Amino acid sequence: MCFLIGLAGIVAAGAAGWVVARNGLRPVRRLTSDVEEIARTEDLRPLPVEGDDEVARLATAFNQMLASLAASRDRQRRLVADAGHELRTPLTSLRTNIDLLTQAGTGLPEEARGELLADVRAQIEELTTLVGDLVELARDDPMSPVVGTVELHEVLDAALARVRRRAPGLTFGIEAEPWYVEGEAGAIERALTNLLDNAAKWSPPSGTVHVSLAGGVVTIDDEGSGIDEADLPHVFERFYRATESRTMPGSGLGLAIVAQVAERHSGTVTAGRSPSGGTRMTFALPGAPAPKPSAPPAYA
Repeated sequence: MCFLIGLAGIVAAGAAGWVVARNGLRPVRRLTSDVEEIARTEDLRPLPVEGDDEVARLATAFNQMLASLAASRDRQRRLVADAGHELRTPLTSLRTNIDLLTQAGTGLPEEARGELLADVRAQIEELTTLVGDLVELARDDPMSPVVGTVELHEVLDAALARVRRRAPGLTFGIEAEPWYVEGEAGAIERALTNLLDNAAKWSPPSGTVHVSLAGGVVTIDDEGSGIDEADLPHVFERFYRATESRTMPGSGLGLAIVAQVAERHSGTVTAGRSPSGGTRMTFALPGAPAPKPSAPPAYA
């Protein structure tokens, strides 16, 4: 009799444990099913969260991941859509000029042929620049593998030398103090070159661009007309171009690349008004006025 009572107790305890385990694992099974459904349909809507236990915390973490994935996918879609729109114009113009050259054959006057060929070269250069900018913006890595100590003052000098060749009529005044940062020299030089090119583009003929570097902050002032207050919040957005700049050369990606480089190096970039009434661009990177020692000092 005692044996039967003990056996019944064991069976009852087992059944109760099975019921408790089944009910306890039900949220886990539901979460697993929801995640499998997301993997199958690629529907990134957030998961329902019930309670405040560990399963609820896991569901909340999944929702944060889904939000990040959705934001990344939206950025990719906008980039592809914007790139397609920007590529359409130079490609159409290039096709038109090539068709004209083909149809005219040898009957086209030499002067007109030269103008068309010059347009074709300019459009090819525009396409090359645009594709390069798109590749740079499409990079998802937070920092290039080629990272080291960068002499910001030397990189600034190299960027200035490049822009001086493109704008020989302008004067560039520079005051730079030594500053060292940890980062990618090529990306930083490209960002500074874009800022200097932007200043040169908006400066009047025979104007002066004032450049300074102090405490890791590069300040670039031009003598142009400045940026309208309505445009200031948008100048670092991809493909954004102010009304007066839409007839000028450029892809609308240069300042977006500057913002991306600054973010990847834990820095900042801002646009404002210079004392002369033009545009002031401020590009700041964390670092130090002296490089880190390559090895710890030797003590006697």
